[in-house]
Amino acid sequence: MGPNIDASIALVAVAPFIAAALAPLLHRFTKPLSGWVLALVPAAIFVFLVSLIKPVLATGMISARIGWVPAYGLDLSFFVDGLSLTFALTISGIGTLIFIYSVAYLAGHPHLGRFLAFLMAFMGAMLGLVLADNMLGLFMFWELTAVTSFLLIGFDAVRVVARRGAIQTLVITNIGGMALLMGVLLVHHLTGIWALSDLGVHGHALHENGLYGLVLACFIIAAFTKSAQFPLHFWLPNAMEAPTPVSAFLHSTTMVQAGVYLLARAAPWLGHTAAWTTILICFGGVTLLWGALGSLRQTDLKQMLAQSTIASLGLLVLLIGLGTETAIAGTVIYFVAHALYKAGLFMVVGTIDHEAGTRDITALGGLSGKMPVTFAAAVLAGLSMFGLPPTIAFFAKEEMYLDLFAPHWQDLSVLAVLIAGNALLAAVGALVVIKPFIGAATSTPKSAHEGSLGLLAGPVVLGFASIAAALSLGWFGHTVLAPAANAILNEPIESHLRWAIDLGQPVIWLSLATWVLAVLAYRNAATIHTMLRRLDTALGWTADTVFDAAMFGLIRFAGDMTRALHHGRLELYLVTVFLMLALALVVPLFGLGAIDALWPSEQLGDWSAKLAWLQLLPHEWGVIALALAGLGAIVAAPNRLYSILALGVQGTAVALIFLMFGAPDLAFTQFIVEILSVVILALVMTRLNLDKRDHRPFEDLARDGTLALVCGVGVSLLLMVVLTGTLDTRLSDFFIATSVPIAHGHNIVNVILVDYRGFDTLGEISVLMAAGIAIMVLLRNRRKAILAAPFVPPTLVVPKVKPKPDKSAKSASASKNKAAPKPKSAVGKAVVATSPEAAVEPARAPRRKRAAP
Repeated sequence: MGPNIDASIALVAVAPFIAAALAPLLHRFTKPLSGWVLALVPAAIFVFLVSLIKPVLATGMISARIGWVPAYGLDLSFFVDGLSLTFALTISGIGTLIFIYSVAYLAGHPHLGRFLAFLMAFMGAMLGLVLADNMLGLFMFWELTAVTSFLLIGFDAVRVVARRGAIQTLVITNIGGMALLMGVLLVHHLTGIWALSDLGVHGHALHENGLYGLVLACFIIAAFTKSAQFPLHFWLPNAMEAPTPVSAFLHSTTMVQAGVYLLARAAPWLGHTAAWTTILICFGGVTLLWGALGSLRQTDLKQMLAQSTIASLGLLVLLIGLGTETAIAGTVIYFVAHALYKAGLFMVVGTIDHEAGTRDITALGGLSGKMPVTFAAAVLAGLSMFGLPPTIAFFAKEEMYLDLFAPHWQDLSVLAVLIAGNALLAAVGALVVIKPFIGAATSTPKSAHEGSLGLLAGPVVLGFASIAAALSLGWFGHTVLAPAANAILNEPIESHLRWAIDLGQPVIWLSLATWVLAVLAYRNAATIHTMLRRLDTALGWTADTVFDAAMFGLIRFAGDMTRALHHGRLELYLVTVFLMLALALVVPLFGLGAIDALWPSEQLGDWSAKLAWLQLLPHEWGVIALALAGLGAIVAAPNRLYSILALGVQGTAVALIFLMFGAPDLAFTQFIVEILSVVILALVMTRLNLDKRDHRPFEDLARDGTLALVCGVGVSLLLMVVLTGTLDTRLSDFFIATSVPIAHGHNIVNVILVDYRGFDTLGEISVLMAAGIAIMVLLRNRRKAILAAPFVPPTLVVPKVKPKPDKSAKSASASKNKAAPKPKSAVGKAVVATSPEAAVEPARAPRRKRAAP
């Protein structure tokens, strides 16, 4: 393909993030129409992807690469084949309708601009995930979906349940993210390949490798956490605390489908083994039945749809595990059908909640007359969820059953699970469509009425899209089904979809059996609901309670460890640091034999005879004497002030040694450090008692002295061992040779600090800058606190005036005087008046000057 198309593919993954950054500003200027304006981004992406259908059909794949880390052969590469194109089209197409729906659903919300930014970034993360070719790029977008979903689920942050759901989602999906990273690194280690497009050709070597089981476990954990497979399914219903537009997007074609996409993408090089097939079929089947039954246990329409999503994800995982041509065809068709009807039903439920004020199925009824268009949209989506013609979901069910009607107990068992699961899902769809709209009208918190155009456009369009895909069956099979199935199976297949109902084929009778069971489950939904509620109560615990207990234990353990390790005693911190330093010095020297380099050898002879005093000049001996004097002063310092001064003397001696032995830059730096250290420490210590000697027990002196001697001797011996080796000058030669021509600097030390170690120096400067800013803020806040202290007016102190007793009232107040205690005077016979009115003679009160605030 040409460079323009390659750049456009990369732009598809980047454009949503640019739009997300501009969304709040755009919303500020186009508030009523911001959703419609932002919907142009996914709409443009959808149109562009549609233009890639013919090239993908012709070549099988289109790729684009952006240089990322060329030194390690890493490119941020993207590719479009049948599978990624199917996912990307559903993401961008449904995303367009979600943005229109969002601005109508959250009209007037003060943080709508921020919400639209999060939603756009969420869509971009999912598009990047399905288009990424480099496995590290896939992991990066995988984690971005977790972060953006966290922001969306916890969007209403003032609600505790929203925050809990967001945290739970982030924790569970991040466990899968770490597993995915480990799996990606293992695959690259075993194959030397980063590109997913190349693994389809060279990935079969993984099957014979001894680490295949570990790689398989990593990818399955990642997929199961993302796609809510049992027993890691419990986070998905709690994610319903997000606004309904998020639920519609998340459950139909975005994050929860990421695990399904990963399994489908990895099937050519991880699949077709006994472990793969057994794990996916068993866990997928359990998840299908668990989610379907969980839907019937709920009365909240959103929760019913959320649990049904768990069941649908289990169904997709089961089909991928089967791995046959018809099963993979059923996977592709059902993915498209599920995305269309699930997004539509969530929008319908959101419209009911928005216009009627509740989504409790037991409190709804008779809404078809008040919300006819919403009812029509619900019927279109419900037909697809029920698996009835003329919707595309009918053919998905047919493909699932096609090859399982065989005389093998394994096939019949899987067939029974599929029939039961599909029947329960169809019953849930019937409940969601019929109960709120048909029957006697009920009173609702709001006066129910039809939704706005923005609320209705999405479900209506998606309902007709499901029927349109079924009516254009040949085009759908050739354009969508065959390319996507080819990518999963890694071999060419042809679509056999056609409008022909043959009563002689068993699949039509299996479909009829599914519908009959669905009708029975619908009619007995109340009984099933009661039984499941009783079972839930009898169990007494759920996966949610286990998660809460685990998180409580983790937080408590972290708190205990924090209190044990961060106890606030600086002395013990320093003892720990120097103890670890002593171990790091002593163990290699004596435990690993490094000290042997200093013992006499045949080459050295009697090396002790070669020891001699250094030939130093008098001023050099003076510097050595200054260092020793500083050392002695530090040890014998009677208080902290003398210790600070002695430390400055010792540091000055070290700087002079640097200066004498040809390191003036180090000496200059050391001088600056010593001067600033002494000045700053002295300023800080002025707030402490510097003239008092700290009492230290003998045990502390012995401990600290031993550590000091061990560390000092260890450092000295380590330097001696290093000097016995051969100096490798390759790095020094490189600096000397390249300092002038590359860095244009003759001072090699400066070049190293500024150029070769530029990021290191930048980090050090950043730390100092952050510390300086923090100190400045603390000082300014302290000053503001002093200036902002409220003025307390002085109290009035007046002399006590004793009134003359009234003989007539004396007897009447005798009992009161016994009960009431006499006020004590503050000074002599004076009392404190709490208010001007309490003063007997305010004119005689002593005047006091008001203190300055």
